[in-house]
Amino acid sequence: MTEKPLQVSLDRDDQLLRLRLARPKANIIDAQMIDALDAAIDHYIEQPQLLGILLTAEGPHFSFGASVEEHMPDKCAAMLVRLHSLILKMIASPIPILAAVKGQCLGGGLELACACNRIFADPKAALGQPEIMLAVFAPAASCLLPLRIGQANAEQLLLSGASVDGAEALRIGLVDQLDENPEAAALAWFDQHLLGKSPSSLRFALQAARDDYVRTVEEKLNVVEKMYLEELMQTHDAVEGLSAFLDKRKPIWKID
Repeated sequence: MTEKPLQVSLDRDDQLLRLRLARPKANIIDAQMIDALDAAIDHYIEQPQLLGILLTAEGPHFSFGASVEEHMPDKCAAMLVRLHSLILKMIASPIPILAAVKGQCLGGGLELACACNRIFADPKAALGQPEIMLAVFAPAASCLLPLRIGQANAEQLLLSGASVDGAEALRIGLVDQLDENPEAAALAWFDQHLLGKSPSSLRFALQAARDDYVRTVEEKLNVVEKMYLEELMQTHDAVEGLSAFLDKRKPIWKID
């Protein structure tokens, strides 16, 4: 693909960085999308006037998730390293990141949203981690979800592969606010709660609040990423699940 996967702009007198996933309708989180997000954050994060970042998406859906092709054994290591580096950068960001979610928000798309500080969602949105349906698991979500929604709710999403709607996502704490126009709701929250604050003091406050959280996620993600690459991806079923999805056929699990 040659088109730019991400729209980048500044708003609110250059105090809000807007990042819009721009490959509707699926907005797949592939290497090119990851690199574009990483580069945009790196380029703008040190601008002293910046008070917030808003992550949105073109089309009817936020994201169908990461590229399945890039999950195959010959590519998954490079993909995971890139994605996890981006997610760690987002959770350690000294600038608050808001996500506005509509439609499907799945897999790597939900991992990106969970790396944000606040999630605004359409009540009709569908949020889930369907990786287990392909016989793999979601490394970043395995670290982020238990801290965000509690162990039992996290396991329900990670083990079932089922999606929840906006109302259920709000009930379990997966999203912070519902609105039929989540982007407008995020902008209103930014205007009410961040605009007018001291940019430098806001950075210190966010880093102070998230210090333990960032270290916890980073430590666990290193362990889980190693498990994924060195153990899970050495199994028959993980490769079979991914291959069956790409081949549009029913997987055949190996029973030892």
